[in-house]
Amino acid sequence: MPLHLTPDPALRRLAEGRTLLGGSPYRVLRLTETGARLVDGWLAGGPVRDVPGHRRLAGQLVRCGMAHPARTGTRLTAADVTAVVPVRDEAGAAELPPELEQLAGCVVVDDGSARPLPGATVRHDTSRGPAAARNTGWRLARTDLVVFLDADVTPEPGWLAPLLAHFDDPDVAAVAPRVRSRPGPSALERYEMHRSPLDLGPLPAPVRPGSRVSYVPTAALVVRVSALHRLGGFDEALRYGEDVDFVWRLAASGAQVRYEPASVVRHTPRRDWTAWARQRFGYGTSAAPLALRHGTAVAPVKASPWTLACWAALAAGRPKTAAATALATAALLPRKLRPVGVPAGESLSLALRGHWGAGRLLADAVTRSWWPAAVPALAASPRGRLLLTAAFARHAVDWRKERPPLGLSPWLAARIADDLAYGAGVWWGALRHRTTAPLRPDASPWPGRDGVRRT
Repeated sequence: MPLHLTPDPALRRLAEGRTLLGGSPYRVLRLTETGARLVDGWLAGGPVRDVPGHRRLAGQLVRCGMAHPARTGTRLTAADVTAVVPVRDEAGAAELPPELEQLAGCVVVDDGSARPLPGATVRHDTSRGPAAARNTGWRLARTDLVVFLDADVTPEPGWLAPLLAHFDDPDVAAVAPRVRSRPGPSALERYEMHRSPLDLGPLPAPVRPGSRVSYVPTAALVVRVSALHRLGGFDEALRYGEDVDFVWRLAASGAQVRYEPASVVRHTPRRDWTAWARQRFGYGTSAAPLALRHGTAVAPVKASPWTLACWAALAAGRPKTAAATALATAALLPRKLRPVGVPAGESLSLALRGHWGAGRLLADAVTRSWWPAAVPALAASPRGRLLLTAAFARHAVDWRKERPPLGLSPWLAARIADDLAYGAGVWWGALRHRTTAPLRPDASPWPGRDGVRRT
């Protein structure tokens, strides 16, 4: 099927279209005149011709997140897909949604339920965890693709076609839909509608560490069986985070993983706040084993040493030093980007926005991953309490921006409890694995020429 491209909302074009700014992570791409004309045509709605140079440039735009693929159809159908549904102690889990009836098959794996699940395809005598259940399931598939679906996930009508269209690209190994929380009247259900960790937002993206969408869950994920064979499936040593580990291993192997929010499935929230907090704690415990496997991909903060120095000076009560450092480092960027067509004002804006964005990451880390150490330390001084207030205030800003169907006070309480449960899990995992890896920031230097591409 013909490939078309849609621009990412953050894409900016300068110098008569020859300089592109955007992507995930953010970068500058410098085009030749011919390349700029091709991109003009594609972004105006024209198809990408089946010519090696055209495919290579279009692939570069897609891989870096400046543009996203759009196909009007696909050669694949539901008959090319087998569903794999892991289940453990979930009443009614064998009653699969009708949206799965058109698939080639459905493998239900009972992962050691206390009472054997009627209608399960295969059963583990004891619970071996979600990774093992999924591995058992996909190895029984006889189709080119499998879709992993949690038992409490229901696809919406038309969910499959947008996912299958991506597999016309042989480099695509996995595609995830948007996982939205199922609506309901309780405060927990109303909170999850806006803050579910499974809902990765309304914008498409490549999936890899450092991207706008750095991971996708296997609550709903379509994967090539050949990719599962190549990587050996999921790591069964992981009780949490096995999906993140698998997706990152796929990305590291050179395969493409895509997030496609045009496809939507619905996920049932936890039954009560206690189960919800236990889930968040469990997610946090995965940070340590993931950090041991994937290094700085799990870092709670990614920023240059200069950016960290700016915020450290501000936290130490030296605002003039912080401002001087920020302005001095920002002034270096125009010299680097001027040769590729980026005006000085735009370069300065990029640098200052980078400093500001790092401040948001630091606020997140202080009240989330670092809170067992950071919150007591900051609360001991007036300046620290002011910084804590500013960090927690971001939740009120989000409430005002998102306007969830929840009052400000319960929203703040839920956001803070969310952070505390996850952060406690991070520290528990770090202690258990005897590592500080998931707590350390990634103090990368300012990007060098690798942040600028010419094509």
